[in-house]
Amino acid sequence: MGNFADCMRRVFCPPKNTNVRISLPAVCFIWQIAMIILFGVFIRYDAESDIRLWLQLKHTNNITSDIDNDFYFRYPSFQDVHVMIFVGFGFLMTFLKRYSFGGVGFNFLIGAFGLQWALLMQGWFHALDPNTGKISIGIEGLINADFCVAASLIAYGALLGKVSPVQLMVVTLFGVTLFAVEEYIILDLLHCRDAGGSMVIHCFGGYYGLTISWVLYRPKLNQSKRLQGSVYHSDVFAMIGTLFLWMFWPSFNSAITDHGSGQHRTAINTYIALASSVLTTVAISSASEKRGKLDMVHIQNATLAGGVAMGTAAEFMITPYGALIVGFCTGIISTFGYLFVSPFLEKYLKIQDTCGVHNLHALPGMLGGFIGAIVAAAATEEVYSREGLIETFDFEGKFADRTVGTQGGFQAAGVCVAIAFAVVGGAAVGLILRLPIWGDPADDNCFDDEVYWEVPEDDEGILPVLEYNNHMTHKRQDISESNFSVEQS
Repeated sequence: MGNFADCMRRVFCPPKNTNVRISLPAVCFIWQIAMIILFGVFIRYDAESDIRLWLQLKHTNNITSDIDNDFYFRYPSFQDVHVMIFVGFGFLMTFLKRYSFGGVGFNFLIGAFGLQWALLMQGWFHALDPNTGKISIGIEGLINADFCVAASLIAYGALLGKVSPVQLMVVTLFGVTLFAVEEYIILDLLHCRDAGGSMVIHCFGGYYGLTISWVLYRPKLNQSKRLQGSVYHSDVFAMIGTLFLWMFWPSFNSAITDHGSGQHRTAINTYIALASSVLTTVAISSASEKRGKLDMVHIQNATLAGGVAMGTAAEFMITPYGALIVGFCTGIISTFGYLFVSPFLEKYLKIQDTCGVHNLHALPGMLGGFIGAIVAAAATEEVYSREGLIETFDFEGKFADRTVGTQGGFQAAGVCVAIAFAVVGGAAVGLILRLPIWGDPADDNCFDDEVYWEVPEDDEGILPVLEYNNHMTHKRQDISESNFSVEQS
């Protein structure tokens, strides 16, 4: 009977095979060739990047200088957003002691593939010429593609160290597709305003990744516990990612807002909210430890929550002190999330959130969406002027008769749409990723670069290390001399 049970286990639960020598090159080559074909069929330069069309546009609109090309207005913001995607997000994920290659390297892979697919998916929904059947791309399209990729990178944070690169390509393929659809529904059909993506990027990306992690729950993940923490130098690298994100977040939120006061105001509000969240994060982190010591998990992540929460309302007249209040509150909420919510999610809901994306992206993004709804509903002509309301909320065309109260209701509905797409889509993608064909690591082999990378030998290996930074474990150690514990490999 025991032999029969072992035989059935081998058939239905085969041992993990992490050799991706065939699957990873095949996926990369086939999908890249598909991108070349699809770009050849659909993608063309827009009027401001095609030389013939640009010259026609100059003559038609009496434009006398090339400096009026939108490139010169948008490219500085594009640079900042691009750095956030590949440097900020990438280095933020290097906190694990033996998964820095995977953190920054797979971030690079997701970004490179995702932005190509995003240009197509978003183009089909937003920039497809019905007469020619072609998609026109320019500098704003590149920014939006980076935004789209950001949602998949957020989802990666919840799965960090537990999935194979082939699975990550699948997560990105479906993540970009779902993003394009929910973005179209929220921004075009519901006519919500969400320049910084609290709803469409952070809320969607966070809950998308969390749902996939829930479906892929690993009951024996503690077998890799020795690798779940950080070491001194890995935290320093992760902090570099934090600082890049923190510095450039005003550009992220304001990159595609209207020129003029809207873009100016968005940068100011985000700047202020980020500063406020730093102080409250430090305060709660210190108060939560009996000797007043700070936890780098909180400093690396919760200090950014103000920028996430201001994504929707930043272009509204929320006032500078209102932005401070948003940063103040979200810094507290995010830090408490790392202290109490993450352990609860793992213990009771079986959600293993490696980077704590629930506390940095999902929850602040949801709150940011509802904050935007409240601020929109409270807008008045006295504050905005009639023309200002039309410009800020784009009350034109078929939306010309919409009131601010109705706009607030649609803004709240947008949050619900983002969560619905994230949960339903994440559950479906998670089920696909459960198939035993993707080369994902075994429970005792997670969070280790050696599974998928050639790792140079060093003198340290995984000898005794100071394990003090673990995003998934609630640390309430009662040690008189130190808050650190030495773990033997």
